[in-house]
Amino acid sequence: MEKVQDVSSKQDKRIFTVGELTQNIRAVLERGFPEVWVEGEISNLTKHTSGHMYFSLKDKNAVLSCVMFRSANQALKFKVEGGMHVICFGRISVYDKRGQYQLYTEVMEPKGIGTLQMAFEQLKKKLQAEGLFDESRKKAIPYLPTRIGVVTSPTGAAIRDILNVVKRRFQNVEVILNPVKVQGEGAKEEIARAIEEFNEFNRTVTTEERVNVLIVGRGGGSLEDLWAFNEEIVARAIFSSGVPIISAVGHEVDWTIADFVSDKRAATPSAAAELVIPRKEELLGRLEELTDRLDGAVVDKINFLEEELKALSESYILRQPVNLIEQYQQRIDEFMRNIELRAGHILDLKKAAFSTADGKLEMLSPFKVLSRGYSITTHIGTNKVLKDTKGLRKGDRIRTRLDKGSFISEFKDKE
Repeated sequence: MEKVQDVSSKQDKRIFTVGELTQNIRAVLERGFPEVWVEGEISNLTKHTSGHMYFSLKDKNAVLSCVMFRSANQALKFKVEGGMHVICFGRISVYDKRGQYQLYTEVMEPKGIGTLQMAFEQLKKKLQAEGLFDESRKKAIPYLPTRIGVVTSPTGAAIRDILNVVKRRFQNVEVILNPVKVQGEGAKEEIARAIEEFNEFNRTVTTEERVNVLIVGRGGGSLEDLWAFNEEIVARAIFSSGVPIISAVGHEVDWTIADFVSDKRAATPSAAAELVIPRKEELLGRLEELTDRLDGAVVDKINFLEEELKALSESYILRQPVNLIEQYQQRIDEFMRNIELRAGHILDLKKAAFSTADGKLEMLSPFKVLSRGYSITTHIGTNKVLKDTKGLRKGDRIRTRLDKGSFISEFKDKE
């Protein structure tokens, strides 16, 4: 049997602490993998309150721990979710406390789809779910605005194209430019703020002075160039606007989030101007057409009324007006006779009912008994009927009513 070597007997052995060994391993890994691209599926994703992201990259053979600090992940255009297939760039190192090697991620890109395209699809899905694209909340574009607000670059082709269309079609329209950056850092904030400023302007002026419609856009470009119009802050500013908005970003094939949220989408700034400014010649032609139609309608109405008047003039009523009046007079006489007959009959009924009631009252009258020899005596001072001698004093005057007449006497004594 082979004899096991006794390593403890070696005099030159090197003993590491755990920390020393970890530091050495970290140095080896950092020298060997200073820059590395790694592909895998995101799992165990944790977004810490500090802003750092902790996750794992995995494939069917292994799992790699990763961290992406806030300073790096703030630049991400898309939302990181578990299950995504991504490519990460960074460096391999060791987290000393756990003795665990991991990828310190600096860049992350979706696998199979560009970063910006991924961000576009995610935001589009989110805003659509919130109802920002619903047709029911889109405002109507005025047919002929007197004042148009434009949010674009003051040096770009967009404003020149819009002004050319206005000059060519209808010079009476006023154009107000709120100049902004349309790409690069700060562009999204400037665009959103410009839209809000136009709305604030409308709240401080009279109805006649208000901006009737906004054109928000720029000329064409790459997805990166147009990205300011795919930002959430711009989408929400458009959605919150009380002024109708036409988005005019890029060319025919370019669609942005702003296009979906706006009340109307135009392929180019020129097309947007043409949407809201009809040609003056077209308006004059339309006015002439309506004038002709109005003239025709008036002539038709006059002819119709002439026919009606002719028919009425030939009618029996107008040809024999006296006969018609006599017929109505005869009907009135018949009504009066019926009223007199009905009134007489009602009066007879009422008289009979009155006589019956009068007879009953006569029978019930207390004065009826006076004819049979009775009398009614009242106290002159109080005018009360005397039923007994209580309350009478010597010298009181009393009145006695008989069937015919009455007399006054003085009370002397009672029996």
